[in-house]
Amino acid sequence: MKNTTPLEPGFYGLGIAPRLLEILWKLKFKAPTPIQQKSIPAAVEGKDIIGVAQTGTGKTLAFGIPLIQRLSQIKGKGLVILPTRELALQADEVFKMLGKQVGLRTCVIIGGASMQTQLRELKRNPHVIVATPGRLIDHLEQGTIDLSNVKILVLDEADRMLDMGFAPQIKRVMQTVPKERQTLLFSATMPADIVKLASSYMKLPVRVEIARPGTTADHVSQELFVVNKEDKTKLLERILDEHRGSVLVFIRTKYAAKKLARSVRNMGYTATEIHSERSLSQRRASLDGFKSGKFRIMVATDIAARGLDVKDIEVVVNYDLPEHAEDYVHRIGRTGRAGRKGIAISIATPAQRKLVEEIERLTRNYLPITKVPDLPATPVEATVVAKRRPPMRRRRRPFKR
Repeated sequence: MKNTTPLEPGFYGLGIAPRLLEILWKLKFKAPTPIQQKSIPAAVEGKDIIGVAQTGTGKTLAFGIPLIQRLSQIKGKGLVILPTRELALQADEVFKMLGKQVGLRTCVIIGGASMQTQLRELKRNPHVIVATPGRLIDHLEQGTIDLSNVKILVLDEADRMLDMGFAPQIKRVMQTVPKERQTLLFSATMPADIVKLASSYMKLPVRVEIARPGTTADHVSQELFVVNKEDKTKLLERILDEHRGSVLVFIRTKYAAKKLARSVRNMGYTATEIHSERSLSQRRASLDGFKSGKFRIMVATDIAARGLDVKDIEVVVNYDLPEHAEDYVHRIGRTGRAGRKGIAISIATPAQRKLVEEIERLTRNYLPITKVPDLPATPVEATVVAKRRPPMRRRRRPFKR
C-alpha cells in the first residue's frame, strides 16, 4: 500500500549541505525555528545578516549551521563573540555537537578560565574561536591570538554587549579582523547603537526580524504582585510552595542574591545562586546542578537573563524588577522555551509604578495584578493601577477586579 503521509520539509530547502542535514536529523532537530528559517539561506550564501529575535528562539543554530558550512568551503576561521561566559560555553557546546562528526575544532576564550589552557587550544589552530570581549582583548594585547584569518565574525546578543559597556572592545575587534569577511549580528533588540555598529562595519546586511523588540512569548503567562518591601520574601515562599517545578528567581545585586539564596534554603528548598562574584567553576556547578535537578531553585542576577539554556523552567520570578525594561523580556524568556508553556511572576512595591509602566510600554500589554489574600491587607495595588499610564497602542480598560 502506498504511504500517503507527507514528509516534513524540516531543514531541507535552506541551502544546508547533505552532511549537515544528516547530523541535524540524528540530533533530532526536525524543523527550523522562524529565525533559523529566515537567516540560514542568506547566511550560507555568504551575506551579512542582522537577526532580530526574542530570546529562546534558536539563534545559536541560526548562525552555527552557516558558519560550519561556510568554513568547509573557504579557508579561514570563525570568531563568535558573546557577552557572558555562560553564553560562550553554551555556544561552544552547540558547535561541538554539530561539528564533532566533521572534525571541527573549537577554542573558548573567556575570563575566569586558565590562560595557559587557552594558549594550548589556540596552538591547535581551531576552526572556531568562541570568546567574551574582555578576555579576547587580553589575548590581543598580549599578542597571543591572531585574528588576521577570520573570515566569519558573529556578534551574538549584541545589544547586551553594548549594555555591559563592551563597545570599545567590539570596536577594537572590528578594526582588527579583516575587512573582507562575513558578519552575522544577532540581537534581541535593535537600539540606535546597534544600527550604527551595523552601518559602520557591515556590507548591505540582510535584516531578519522575527518579532518586534519587546515582544513576549504568547505561551508565557504573566502576573504581577504588588506588596510592601518587607513582604517580598514571604510572598516568594508562597510562590515556591504553590509551584512545584524548577524556579528561576531574578534579583538585582550579587549581595542580595547571596542573602536571598540563603533565605530560600532556610525555607527548606534546595537552592543555588549565580552572579558575578562566583568563580567560573562555581557558576558552572550551579548551572549544572539546576539543570540536573540537584537544585530546584536558582537565584540569579541579570548575568543569567540571556542565553540560559535550561529546558522546562516552570516559573521565572522577578523578585526585583529589572532596572531596564528590556531585561524583563529577556528574563521571562527563560521559561516557556521552544513553544512550551511557562509562568512569569513579578513582584513590585508601590514605589515602582514607573518601572511597571516602562515594562508595559515596551511589551504593549498590561501586567495583570494578582492579589495575595494572606498578606497584610494594604491597598498598595491601587497605587500602581490608578496612576499608571496605558501602554502604547492598547485600547482597553485597565485590569478588571
